[in-house]
Amino acid sequence: MKYKIFVDGQFGTTGLKINEMLKNRSELELLTISEEEKKDIEIKKKFLNEADLVFLCLPDAASKESVALITNENVKIIDASTAHRTNPEWTYGIAEITPTQREKIKNSKRVCVPGCHASGFIMAMKPLIENGIVLKSQKIVCHSITGYSGGGRALIDAYEDPANKGKFDSQRPYALGLSHKHLPEMKHVLGLESAPFFTPSVGNFSQGMLVMSYLIKDELSKKVSKDEVISIYKEYYKGEQFVKIIENDIEYLDDGFLNAMNCNNTNTIEISVYDSEDYMLVISRLDNLGKGASGAAVQNMNIMLGLDEKLGLNI
Repeated sequence: MKYKIFVDGQFGTTGLKINEMLKNRSELELLTISEEEKKDIEIKKKFLNEADLVFLCLPDAASKESVALITNENVKIIDASTAHRTNPEWTYGIAEITPTQREKIKNSKRVCVPGCHASGFIMAMKPLIENGIVLKSQKIVCHSITGYSGGGRALIDAYEDPANKGKFDSQRPYALGLSHKHLPEMKHVLGLESAPFFTPSVGNFSQGMLVMSYLIKDELSKKVSKDEVISIYKEYYKGEQFVKIIENDIEYLDDGFLNAMNCNNTNTIEISVYDSEDYMLVISRLDNLGKGASGAAVQNMNIMLGLDEKLGLNI
């Protein structure tokens, strides 16, 4: 059996990547629409309702409009926008975060792809919250640096324009109003009383990211060592093929530095832990276009269609 797949928004960064990842899959038939046809609502509606599964790679408002056009109740939807990530009628698409989440995704017809920053933060904090180390009342500080591809075509073009050579060489913090669009899902999925104090930045590289969560040991509900935290992560994510827990950070680091790009072109997330007498730092490394976007979308598709979860994905 071939599954019909339609990518609504196939010309954007996430959509292009999903198409690239699926194009050689023999069990899938990709429905394609031209740039001109996508502006015709009736043609678009036809594609949306013919598919077995639809990826929505659109801005929030356009995503909601496309959902409203789907009248075939058998169509499964994976939305890569932020439109439905805190909607209880949609399933949050990180299969690894609870023992039952994978089954929820499998049985759902509406799944939202998490944000890239949110994925790194949630996967780092969830085991600590579930083990009573980090309290839901705690105020957590998080900083993230991501490749410029996360900003979509406009930012990619700006960084890669020869006329801008030297203009964007530094790390550039953004969302300095402290209200980044991933904050609602960070708070909602973890059940936090307050959203984290989160500051993202863009680096002068295309793909890859580091999400850094900062903890003050005196504020933790339990006294735990770095080794104990690593053991908690290993147990929590035991058997998860896309999650790697780093046990030896000396070998992991490159002369003391951590390269944001070493998970690129994979669906892997790596979690490493660092500490001092007073503080603890948890870093999630992932590809912002992989586990942070298109890779996560394809992983969810595989689960929803009952296929091998790692099909088309690199570890």
